[in-house]
Amino acid sequence: MPVVRPPIDRLGADPGRRRLLGALLGAPLLASSGLAGCSDGATTSTQDGPVELSVFWWGTAKRAEITEKVLRLYSDRNPRVTFRVTWQGADGYYDRLATQAAGGNVPDLIQIDDAMLTEYAQRRIILDLSDRVADHHLDLRGLPEGLIRYGTVEGRTMAVASGQTHVGVVFNRDLLRDLKVPEPRGGMTWAEYFSWAEQVTDASDGQVAGTMDASGDYRALWLWLRSQGGEFYRGNQIGFGADELIAWFELWQRARAARATPGGALVEQADSAEPGRQPVVTGLTAASFAWSHQLPELQRLTDAELGLTGLPGAPGAQWARASMYWAAFRGTRHPDAVVDVINFLTTNGEAGTVLGHERGLSASLAVRSYAEGSITDPAQRRAAAFGASIADLLGPAPAPPPQGHAKVRTLLVTAAERIRVRRDGTREATARFLSGAIAALAV
Repeated sequence: MPVVRPPIDRLGADPGRRRLLGALLGAPLLASSGLAGCSDGATTSTQDGPVELSVFWWGTAKRAEITEKVLRLYSDRNPRVTFRVTWQGADGYYDRLATQAAGGNVPDLIQIDDAMLTEYAQRRIILDLSDRVADHHLDLRGLPEGLIRYGTVEGRTMAVASGQTHVGVVFNRDLLRDLKVPEPRGGMTWAEYFSWAEQVTDASDGQVAGTMDASGDYRALWLWLRSQGGEFYRGNQIGFGADELIAWFELWQRARAARATPGGALVEQADSAEPGRQPVVTGLTAASFAWSHQLPELQRLTDAELGLTGLPGAPGAQWARASMYWAAFRGTRHPDAVVDVINFLTTNGEAGTVLGHERGLSASLAVRSYAEGSITDPAQRRAAAFGASIADLLGPAPAPPPQGHAKVRTLLVTAAERIRVRRDGTREATARFLSGAIAALAV
């Protein structure tokens, strides 16, 4: 159920702390400390009178805690602006937003991901931020170019990354030590990765499979395609053909035959993408594929120490990918204030310290550097180290997925599941997927 908070005010804020933050985050200090690119968070809105902004996001109670804390910090620095916040789990989030959009009651500031960015832009639900980027009222100059590009639709800046993430292999470090099996390493070939997974299954006498079955994981397929010079999408069309998808499905069929993955019934538990159902957390496998920014959440769900490394294939298949975005409702009555809040969340050093890596690496390189020493959570530090290790190896960012991407993702999961339970062969499942994907993208 959505959790609705009353307006966030500043009761209980420490005036001394506010003065300290003002001194720490003043422009002269940031510049003299080599932190150019971190903003001082000054309000750009010229509207008189109080402003209350509604904010909506999905996530855990931990994400809610730190997001409310950083919004309160903004209000400390901008006394006229308060917030009314609503948050909930990922399930049903977009259904609720669709209902709000139909009634013209979208919150002023919303969290979205790349599955919906293009659709919300083309349906004119979210505000075009291009002019504000051009005049630097929304200052994206400290963000990686690929991360900026991944927030543009048809050449227009429609959202700003709230963090940067990558797809990684999350593995159970304690289990591998017990089994005396080496840890997986980034850049392995897919054949090497499956051979490693077979070792795990054999060493555990079949009690634990080496890897999750990611045949229906669009992220893994996308990187597999890019490692071979392909793409998941080209414009608003599927970027690959039947031969490539058949080869992908057959790759995983061979892994299943070699017992590198769990049985079909167990695999489907992870297809929901809910962290608590990831097989590396439930103990079904030694490794899962997940977003790097999810490592702290996954770690909280298990007593075993989790490690993180890159997916098989060339690291250059990855790109500076937005974990999620902040976007402004096109109909907001306070566009300047909303833009200023996005600017604060993205480029302010103290805000970045509070947010940590809950939504991924800070979008701003300057904030990332500023906040680095304040990250104490071991899992967050491992996720940050992984991001830093591949930062210079990333490939060019593609355009965000076209409208219909969410349906295409579901179709891929369905095709993979039908193959696993032998309802379809690889060719039949591929033909069914391509037919459905073409229809989903023809909007």
